[in-house]
Amino acid sequence: MTARIVMTTGTPEAALYRLLTWLSPSYPVGGFSYSHGLEYAIEAGLVRDRASLTDWTATVLTSGAGRSDGALFAAAWQAAAIEDADTLDNIIELAAAWRGSAETALESSAQGTAFLATTRAAWPHPLLDRIALRHRGAIALPVAVAITTAAHCVPLESALAAYLHGFASNLVSAGLRAVPLGQSDGQRVLAELEPCVASAVAAALGTPLDAVGTAAPVIDWCSMRHETQYSRLFRS
Repeated sequence: MTARIVMTTGTPEAALYRLLTWLSPSYPVGGFSYSHGLEYAIEAGLVRDRASLTDWTATVLTSGAGRSDGALFAAAWQAAAIEDADTLDNIIELAAAWRGSAETALESSAQGTAFLATTRAAWPHPLLDRIALRHRGAIALPVAVAITTAAHCVPLESALAAYLHGFASNLVSAGLRAVPLGQSDGQRVLAELEPCVASAVAAALGTPLDAVGTAAPVIDWCSMRHETQYSRLFRS
C-alpha cells in the first residue's frame, strides 16, 4: 500500500507547495520582462560571459537591491505575522522609496502589484485584502511576497531564501537571453551563487532596517542608462 501525503493549511507540505507556486517562473508577475539594468551592462561589455554574469548577480544580491529587499522582506514578514498594520504601512512606504532608478522602481512595484492581485484571487486571505485596500494594491514585490508568506504560515527563512533565489534566477535568465549563454552555463551560475544567496539571507535576518544600506553604483548607473538604450528586450 502506497503512503499518501495529505496537505492541509499550516502543514510543512502545504507551505512548500504554496512557496513553489508563488515563486515559480510561471507565476504571472511578468518577471521575464525585467533585467534590473543587466541589459545595458551587457551592451556596455561589463557582462559578457558566465563569470561576469555570476559576479554581477552576486553583487546585486549582497550589495544592491538584494540586500535591501531581503531586509524589507524580513521586517514585513515579522510585522505581518503579528498583523502590525502601522509597521507594515511604514515598510510599504519605505520599500517604494528604496530603488536607485525609475526603471527598478517600476520593476518592483509592477511585479508586486501583479503578485498581490493574482494571489488574492487564487489564495485569498483577509490580511492581503486589508493591505490591498489601504495601498490600492500597489506594493513592492519583496513586501507583497513577505506578507503573503507570513499570512499563509510559510516559515520566514524558507520564504526569504526562495525569494532571493527567484530574484537571482530571473537575472540569470535575462543573462542567458541577452549575452547569450547556454542553459548549462545558467545552471552553473546558479550553483556558484548558492553561498551568496545564503549570505544574503543571513544578512537580512540579522540586520535591522535602520542599519541597511546598499553600495552598487554601477548597477544603478546601468539601470539609468538603460532608460535611453537604443535597442531593448527588457523593461529595466
